Amino acid sequence: MTQKRALVVRGGWEGHEPVKATELFLPFLRDNGYVVRVEESTDVYADSTEMADTDLVVQCVTMSEITREQLAGLSSAVVAGTGFTGWHGGIADSFRASADYLHLVGGQFATHPGKDPCERRGEAADNFLPHTITFTEAGREHPVTAGMEDFELDTEQYWVLHDDLIDVLATTTHPTRPWQPWHRPVTSPAVWTRRWGAGRIVVTTPGHSVDVLEHPTVRTVIERGMLWATRTASAS
Repeated sequence: MTQKRALVVRGGWEGHEPVKATELFLPFLRDNGYVVRVEESTDVYADSTEMADTDLVVQCVTMSEITREQLAGLSSAVVAGTGFTGWHGGIADSFRASADYLHLVGGQFATHPGKDPCERRGEAADNFLPHTITFTEAGREHPVTAGMEDFELDTEQYWVLHDDLIDVLATTTHPTRPWQPWHRPVTSPAVWTRRWGAGRIVVTTPGHSVDVLEHPTVRTVIERGMLWATRTASAS
């Protein structure tokens, strides 16, 4: 049996601890039979030979830039069957200036609403709010999220702009609050999949910090997403 090849690409904003966050999942990949290559930049995406041999890309690169050649290499690989997955800003807030990347992923971080201004202390926790991740009917049957129960988090709650080509497995709802400008609750996708050519994409928005990634349900969603997104026999 040919071994599966996983490419872990990490970098960008250090606030999301790309090294610590990705190191958390390397044992899982290796235990599941993947040969793992780790890269500290997106330069590898422009290597057509390497990308053609990759069955899964795990990306953790927040608020960065990507060249036209790098994005073309990533997109071509996904269309040909390479899986693509990640969490939080490492996939949903990676390359804001690239319309083609947003088109590939299907959703883009817009904001994470914060606490009442009088409660803010000028620290990351100003943007931590208790919220619920609710699985959709589709999510209760999908291999990535089947059998999971809705759960609570107290961390950044992503508000995501998205299109209708994503399959939403879980959502989170932003309520109205006196200090916010919106006038009715807004529901955003929290976990979604996307078929792109022969490739599969999985995005999980929770994951601001390692402790969130270690939440049993968040971690299981991400790990199942890696397995599901990996190139299938029909796409090889």
